[in-house]
Amino acid sequence: MSEAAFDAEQIRTLATILAETGLTEIEIEGKNLRIRVARAHPPVAVQATATVPMAAHSAPAAAAPAAAPAAVADDDAAHPGAVLSPMVGVAYLSPEPGSPAFINVGQTVSVGQTLLLIEAMKTFNQIRATKAGTVTRILVNAGSPVEYGEPLLIVE
Repeated sequence: MSEAAFDAEQIRTLATILAETGLTEIEIEGKNLRIRVARAHPPVAVQATATVPMAAHSAPAAAAPAAAPAAVADDDAAHPGAVLSPMVGVAYLSPEPGSPAFINVGQTVSVGQTLLLIEAMKTFNQIRATKAGTVTRILVNAGSPVEYGEPLLIVE
């Protein structure tokens, strides 16, 4: 079996991106090479939408509370009005720090309207509404890492 050559600098760059963004995994693929860099999940949930009381953090061996946020995320992803992340990156709710958010809960949005930004590889990508409706829930916080397919918000 022949060993594919790898670029150590690419691996260092990917590891730096993981550290800067708080992501747990990143992968790139070329013609004859695929590089995947991953790290262990942090012990504390990153999403602030979980309703786990602070006392629950003192019990690190409790597996049931950790499964509950994932089940909620799966329900949100299956919602017909869910806007899912098309990429891995960092979500931003406003165009720049200190400026008003693109959207708020209860706001009516139209097709093509910018809902939020996802920064990936130092590029800010606009996430636009694919349907008109009212924003009923925003599921991510500004500056929080998001994964591919993760529900970002609900438009009904």
